[in-house]
Amino acid sequence: MLPLFGGLLLLFILAASFLTICKKNPTRKSEPREEQHGDIFTVFGFNGRELHDSIIEATEEFSSEYCIGSGGYGTVYKATLPTGQAVAVKKIHQSEDSLLLNNLKAFESEIVALLEIRHRNIVQMYGFCSHPKHSFLVYEFVERGSLRMILSNNEQAMLLDWEKRLNVVKGLANALSYMHHDHSKPIVHRDISSNNVLLDSDYETRVSDFGTARVLKPDSSNWTSLAGTYGYIAPELAYTMRIDEKCDVYSFGVVAIEVLMGKHPGDLLSYLSSSTPVPNDEQILLKDVIDHRLSPPQSRAANDVVTATKVAFACMNANPQLRPTMQHVAQSLSHEPLPFRSPFSAIKLAELLGHVVFNG
Repeated sequence: MLPLFGGLLLLFILAASFLTICKKNPTRKSEPREEQHGDIFTVFGFNGRELHDSIIEATEEFSSEYCIGSGGYGTVYKATLPTGQAVAVKKIHQSEDSLLLNNLKAFESEIVALLEIRHRNIVQMYGFCSHPKHSFLVYEFVERGSLRMILSNNEQAMLLDWEKRLNVVKGLANALSYMHHDHSKPIVHRDISSNNVLLDSDYETRVSDFGTARVLKPDSSNWTSLAGTYGYIAPELAYTMRIDEKCDVYSFGVVAIEVLMGKHPGDLLSYLSSSTPVPNDEQILLKDVIDHRLSPPQSRAANDVVTATKVAFACMNANPQLRPTMQHVAQSLSHEPLPFRSPFSAIKLAELLGHVVFNG
């Protein structure tokens, strides 16, 4: 593991150097973005201390005025560097004893997970700082903020039309497929929720907050403590602490349905998990569940919504062994959908709960 906590360690240079290595030896199937990630380092001549001081100055010693969010182990600030480039800075909470230790472990886990990740749908880490006074990570600034915040705002939610929403779901699927299947070692996020899915100015997905992420070890049973956000955690974790990729698959299903509904599925989860048959004339229609702030989807978008709903329901299967892999999910969402037999207005949720044939 990285030696993070012995005095002042400014390792922005390490992150910058790693980006250079990635360009020469890209991780298998990684998708580097075209933005100039090197800019924030070049202006300082790779001087980590100078970058550190600029962040302290830009946030006025982490003043609440610059706070843009708060998570389980850190508070996020927006900092504008002398170059004019905005970055997001997550400062870990200073706590006592065991809480501090947990925060430091989350800090280290996030660094370990993100140092080797290069994918267009995963937030990019620029560097980090460990110091007795404050420890923080520096990321790209993602302009529109969290998916949860956008869906909870009527004006912003209406701008997130069906095409954009389906693209958000596909982007999340691609990110998780990369983490589970295309990275050198599988990475499980463990806290996929609408709060940890960010959208940039073009409504492209960025998965964030890797504080609970785990690199799976093939020679280990991968037991761990419970982590995640209530309402998104796979049901099997209530009685077993063994993590694998299928935990993320379940959480993806919940977020995908949330994107289509415009709110957390909540009661719908109980409906889906019920073993009691529902009379045909009382079955819920898909059109009555999806977000009514938007006009009903038409033609291709309608077929895509049906496909995304079927895939999401399969991901939320109570039996983890019956859930698809994220690789199959990403492939299915990228293919041309087959027209559904019934008109969109007549499709019932029960019709979408059956067996799904995944492409690939």
